[in-house]
Amino acid sequence: MTDAISSFLEATMRTATPLALAALGETIVERAGIVNIGLEGVIIAGSFGAAATAGVVGISGAFTAAVMAGLACTALLGILIITLRAEQIVAGTALTLLALGVTGLLYRTIFGTTGVALTIPTAKPLVIPVLSSAPVVGRAVFAQPATTYAVYVLVPLVAWWVSRTRAGLSLRAVGESPAAAVAAGVSPDRIRWLALMFGGALGGLSGGCLVLAQVGTFAEGMSAGRGFIAIAIVALGRWAPLRVALAALLFGAASALQFAFQSLGWNLPYQLFLALPYLLTLVALAGIAGRHAPPAALGRGWVRSS
Repeated sequence: MTDAISSFLEATMRTATPLALAALGETIVERAGIVNIGLEGVIIAGSFGAAATAGVVGISGAFTAAVMAGLACTALLGILIITLRAEQIVAGTALTLLALGVTGLLYRTIFGTTGVALTIPTAKPLVIPVLSSAPVVGRAVFAQPATTYAVYVLVPLVAWWVSRTRAGLSLRAVGESPAAAVAAGVSPDRIRWLALMFGGALGGLSGGCLVLAQVGTFAEGMSAGRGFIAIAIVALGRWAPLRVALAALLFGAASALQFAFQSLGWNLPYQLFLALPYLLTLVALAGIAGRHAPPAALGRGWVRSS
């Protein structure tokens, strides 16, 4: 029984890591007043960037490529919604469709029908002595790839930055009222660009984590709705980094449950188990509707009046 619980917790942490990375970046983006519906596209771009480069530049270089791919996708979105003032939802949806199409085309062009299943090196877990030997939770928490440890560091750091620094105050001001931020000498466009780039970097890293720290391969559409789940996680976490990380763990547990249920040999359609995270998304969003107010300027374009 102890081994089963330990395995479940390991799967929870492993599954929650890419969700936490993407959701943490999206938290900063939304605190600046932008809804990045294109996050799904950013994640798949990061996944492809990692897959396409891992065999050439190694694991570290592939993670860098994943981040760069995420930044490139997000820069395109920034041009559309910040520079050209396009509608955020429409632009984000277009970006996701574009990224899914382009990565699928490049995948078939570069790798053909043979794919990359046996050619991608993967990151090995970094085992912390002594701590990893703790009963039940030891290996789940302290025998994970480097990206999981990055989440451990980023979550409290971002939470402190948002609530305790002048830059974090500027971010929150832009998300609540861009006009008031301008009156205080803050540039909403600059803050939104920086927030969007941070979210893009973590979204790309999330995609790289899927390829390099989990499945060890790339498949068309392998982001599988994680970008949209990450957006739901941000809302469930009430736009606060620490709560967002806990919500990511909850969704990671829901995904891990599908593996646990299937291993029990239950005679049920496997699609029911696969649907668990998405059902949880719907329940979470329905449960918070109207209870917790998002940043006041979230999703609203802004044009400085003359």
